[in-house]
Amino acid sequence: MTKPIVAIVGRPNTGKSTLLNRIVKRPAAITEDLPGTTRDRNTAEVEWLGTEFTLIDTGGLEIKPDSSIGRGVKAQVESAISHADVIVCVADAIDGVTPSDTEIAEVLRRSGKPVLVAVNKADNPKREMEALEFYELGLGDPLAVSAHHGRGIAELMDKVVELLPKQEPITKVEPESIRIAIVGRPNAGKSMLLNALTGEERVIVDETPGTTRDAVDTVFDYKGQNVVLIDTAGIRRRGRVKAGVERYSVLRTFRAIDRADVVLLVLDATELVTSQDTHIAGYIQEAAKGIIIIVNKWDLIDNKNTAEWNKSVKKAFRFASYAPILYTSAKTGQGIEKIMPQVSQIYRERLKRLPTAAVNDVVQRAVAAHNRPTSRGKQLKIFYTTQAEANPPTFVFFTNDARLVHFSYRRFLENRLREAFGFTGTPLRLNFKTRGKP
Repeated sequence: MTKPIVAIVGRPNTGKSTLLNRIVKRPAAITEDLPGTTRDRNTAEVEWLGTEFTLIDTGGLEIKPDSSIGRGVKAQVESAISHADVIVCVADAIDGVTPSDTEIAEVLRRSGKPVLVAVNKADNPKREMEALEFYELGLGDPLAVSAHHGRGIAELMDKVVELLPKQEPITKVEPESIRIAIVGRPNAGKSMLLNALTGEERVIVDETPGTTRDAVDTVFDYKGQNVVLIDTAGIRRRGRVKAGVERYSVLRTFRAIDRADVVLLVLDATELVTSQDTHIAGYIQEAAKGIIIIVNKWDLIDNKNTAEWNKSVKKAFRFASYAPILYTSAKTGQGIEKIMPQVSQIYRERLKRLPTAAVNDVVQRAVAAHNRPTSRGKQLKIFYTTQAEANPPTFVFFTNDARLVHFSYRRFLENRLREAFGFTGTPLRLNFKTRGKP
């Protein structure tokens, strides 16, 4: 059974994201003293008094936006309102009732949904009294809260739970979700790719680089499999990252990679592979995450000789030669249908568990067929090998001296494991231990 949805809405800079972070007790959304910081819908799972629901933070609602991004934010807010079971309208106790608050209240009344007015920034008794003026919005009793200090949050949550539809006990065990992070440089088409994968406008798409700021989670079903798509902010070269919102966006992008199973590295086909693209791929490899290289905007390319492109891309990402390459156009839909089957395959590869006997057989045959490293008259011996973990696949080699293993021999053994067992799209972790040492 789908969890009920609670949407947080309001005009810009009333503290909606701070409220979400306070409720979920972690920095799930970027907060900055700057109107318009939040743009896309940001979701989080919440449990209060035994009731579970999905909380959606939205961008500041402007009834008549004068920019394409503003119109995109409005569309996202309207979508959140239409899907919500309960709406929390966040106002600002310091500013008092504004014309924008009145306009938003009219939109919420027309929705027919239960609405709670949370008058934020009511940090002292005086402002709590001033919050009473929000009765004039005609949305019921206003609740004075301070998201920053935690005042009134419990009372607000109690009211939310009272208004939620009654849920039947959930006995079905939800399948584990595949977490997919979509990363790359600004304006490579990441958000449009997410919308193409889900088949609807889940996140804002705009030609302005840097439109996406938060790492936005989008949940959808792929052939009965729960999937969480994480759209992220574009990562610029380090020297070009500005302080404030953009810096936090980049940090959240790296966190998104850390919590993903598979990462889609989106390249712009109209530009050559840059050092920043390879830097991002290097981080994905270090984090031991599955990876697919997506060459997007393929519709803009005249020379569609994929053999030539594959050679060039593989050369740039030779340290991640196991990564599949797909050519797509998020705008036209070309190649999009190949992404999720490839993701599913990589996810299965990451969960693969191999019997120790099979691993040892491959490793011992590899050792016998290749000269083993030697240093100061001492030659490497590999006594046995076992797969210690999955997701990511991790192998432990017990040796006479782990210091004898150099990079080229490590790569040789990895290649032999891949030839025997596959592991398409995922890095392998190879740990070498000296027998008898911890």
